[in-house]
Amino acid sequence: MTKDQQIKEFAKQLLKFSLENGELSAERVDGVLKSLEKNPPRHHVATLKAYLKLVQREVSKSTAVISHAGDLSSDAVTGVVKQLSAKYGRNLASVTREDPSLIAGLRVVVDCDVYDASIASSLNTLQASLS
Repeated sequence: MTKDQQIKEFAKQLLKFSLENGELSAERVDGVLKSLEKNPPRHHVATLKAYLKLVQREVSKSTAVISHAGDLSSDAVTGVVKQLSAKYGRNLASVTREDPSLIAGLRVVVDCDVYDASIASSLNTLQASLS
């Protein structure tokens, strides 16, 4: 096994220690980092970078980024998050961002999945079909 593969495998093991009931736990991540600080592995920078990537990926799996143009009520955000949580089978946190380039509507991103119900997306699709 090469050095890079060993680092990735070690980072995966660290991520497993960071999960509690299948969800990322801030306390466990803190514990892993403190343990690494006390006993740094041979390639500690590369290990930390690999671990960071895995943690970021885990966070993106449990976060719904809701981009909107104009005002968005908290009830609408709650409804979107509730439907997506049911679809993915896990609790999702929400982050809202105002994006005037959408013109109107919503764009929701969960991990690699993008749900786009904006006017800008519809106009881009129409423009592409006319070209």
